[in-house]
This record gives sequence, structure tokens and C-alpha cells, in this order.
Amino acid sequence: MSLKPITLWTLWGHAGTPNPWKVSMILEELNVPYEHKFIDFADLKKEPFESINPNGRVPAIEDPNTGISVWESGAILEYLVDTYDKRHTISFTAGSKEYYETKQWLHYQMSGHGPYFGQTAWFTVYHAEKLPSAIERYVNEIRRVSGVLNRWLENKEYLVGGKYSYVDAAFVPWFNAIALLWSDKIDIEKDFPHVNSWLNRIKARPAIAKTFDDKAKAKANAAEGK
Repeated sequence: MSLKPITLWTLWGHAGTPNPWKVSMILEELNVPYEHKFIDFADLKKEPFESINPNGRVPAIEDPNTGISVWESGAILEYLVDTYDKRHTISFTAGSKEYYETKQWLHYQMSGHGPYFGQTAWFTVYHAEKLPSAIERYVNEIRRVSGVLNRWLENKEYLVGGKYSYVDAAFVPWFNAIALLWSDKIDIEKDFPHVNSWLNRIKARPAIAKTFDDKAKAKANAAEGK
């Protein structure tokens, strides 16, 4: 039976926002049809979106194949692999050691990785007042969490079980922001070589490359008002 496209809510005009593209990567990897539904920032806390995500943030998905809506990017990734990766091509068997290790790294990405990158972006780009102490704090936190990954990835190709899984992809969008925003402050290739090699392996995958291409097109369309 053919699948109906999943709706992936993404912020209009902020196509570089990393978390929705994390979800897109996994949908591409699983070959699940989907479509972006772009929403203006001003409409995040209004209906109809507020009924889908009461927190008023992207991403969120609506799956017409199951009737389930999910928000929070980590929860969405878990839902997608639980629902659409029955052969465990990018996940692991429920209850296995690797199954819980992927959850462990996903929680690390959600609590100790993404937020520090996000705060760095806020204080370097969006905050009205430049606060060097805040920027220094969050840049140092990026270095710290990157160092944890770098030590773990020494002599490893991927985070869990010796194979690529959905949790590897989860880290990529925020790391990509370094090249765009903080290349003068953080040199991943030089300072975190194992992380750099790992990221290059992931970005070479067709599904990941397509997602970055789609993101670039969406950003260009937003700039042109399309």
C-alpha cells in the first residue's frame, strides 16, 4: 500500500533553522513521502498550528497514515524509525544495547548539543546587545560537547553499533551552522578531527546531501519572497 505524504512544519523565512531539516534527513533516509508546510514566525502560537504543537515551535509532523501528530524533533525521529524502519536500516532492535545507546546519544544531542548551538546563534546573530561573556560561554560549551563526541568517535565510524543510524544524522544540521556563523571561532577540522571525518561521512550520503540541497533552495525562495 502506498503511503500518503507526511506534513513537516517548517519555519518560513528561516529555512536555515536546523531542527526541521534533521527530520527531513530521516524521512529521506527511510524513503517516506513528505511535504514541507512553511509557517510564518508570527503564526507559530496561533491556530491551526497551536493545536498541533502547544509549544509553538517547529518542527512538528502530521502523519495521515497513522493519524498521529508529533512535535519535538527528537520525539519525531523516534516515531519515524519506530513506525517506518521495521527492518532497522538506520536503527536497532528494540530492547538491544544499541537501541538504548541511540536514545542516549539522541538525548545528548537534544539537551547538551542543540541548545548550546542555539544559544550561540542567538547571542552572536539575533540578540540586540552584543554580550561577549555570553558568546564566550556558549562557544566554550560547543567546544566541550564537541570534545565529548571527538573522544568517543576515535577509531569509530559512527556513534553506535558500528553502523550509521538516525542518531548520527541528528547532530549534522547544528554542526553545519558552524561553517556559516562561527568559522572564525571554531575550527572543527583542526580541533575535532574525528568529528570532522564523521560529519563528512554522513554528509556524503545521498539523503543528507539532498536535504542540504532542499534547504538551500528553500532559503533562496524565502529570500526572493516565493
